[in-house]
Amino acid sequence: MNNTKLGNFEAIALILTIIINHTILNLPKALVDTTKSSTILNLFYVSIIAIIIATVIYRLFKNFPGLDLLDISSYLGGNFLKVFIGILFFAYFIISSSTLLRCFCNNLQTLYYPWTSIVFIILLFVIALMVNGHLSFNATIRSNLFIIPMVLISVVFLFIANIQNFSIHRIFPLLGEGLSTTFFSGISNLFAFGGLAFLYFIPPYLKETKDFHKVTILSIILSALYLLFSVSTLLFMFNSFSETSKVMPLYDAVRYIDFGTFFQRLDAIFLLIWIMSFISYLSIVTKFSLDIFKKLSNIKNEKNLVFSISLLILAITLIFKNTSMLNFFENTLYKYIFFILVIFISISILIFANIKKRINKRIVG
Repeated sequence: MNNTKLGNFEAIALILTIIINHTILNLPKALVDTTKSSTILNLFYVSIIAIIIATVIYRLFKNFPGLDLLDISSYLGGNFLKVFIGILFFAYFIISSSTLLRCFCNNLQTLYYPWTSIVFIILLFVIALMVNGHLSFNATIRSNLFIIPMVLISVVFLFIANIQNFSIHRIFPLLGEGLSTTFFSGISNLFAFGGLAFLYFIPPYLKETKDFHKVTILSIILSALYLLFSVSTLLFMFNSFSETSKVMPLYDAVRYIDFGTFFQRLDAIFLLIWIMSFISYLSIVTKFSLDIFKKLSNIKNEKNLVFSISLLILAITLIFKNTSMLNFFENTLYKYIFFILVIFISISILIFANIKKRINKRIVG
């Protein structure tokens, strides 16, 4: 049993952290590249689907209060299925966070440290991760409660401060390249809600298991609002991002803010907030990865593995030698993994586990 217990706001902030840190980088660009001018309409559509999926996950967990996906996998298929699913999610969390770290550090190097080795920049985050990993998870959660509101406020401020730079006609035609692109191929934009993966592992952390439904729905709604503000800002400002650089699109939007000579270098303030948020993201992903490994290996103290996990993340970040490899994973491979593992495989396990439990109840009854 996990000793860390989360309140509703803490759990919601945790899910938001996962989604927000994908948005800081190239997620908005990937969404707009898929659905063009209909991205805002498409976001409403995929947000409804995400809420439905989150509700389904909650319903399927109702018969297994306080358990996570690994516990349910063990119930359904024994230790083999538990280990198999655990390895898949461990790899998913570590590889996706490593990819995001490399992308973020590449952007920092391009913007501020062109003459600094990328290895040194990555090491700074890895060292921060090691230090944070030896602190209690409660400390990470409390600091995250302070950071996430700042990130949310920053994106709303970014939207309001750039209103004078908006050109509303860029959302036309409303259906972009047609109904098929907006509502069929555009469903792939559901991968923007990558935080859904962590819903499978949240229940044991909650102080009150009955609040799981509230956590799932509110986290998805707030994530959808954040995505809407982020994408709207970029869509109204740039012509399909042809006017932006190859770094973070949101960073480009920050540089357009003009409050005269009194407020200058707002981009540095935004970047500082995003760096704090990203370190929090890495700490949360590492914590869940360590808990998965702990369940698979039955070790008593997962903190002893923090150093090893941090080095593993460092090694994976160095595998990506160029941006084309990063873009392929982020914009193509990540989507397939999300839909196969997080949606199809995980929900199938929950469905079959519920069927098994219902059959067992009938046999016993």
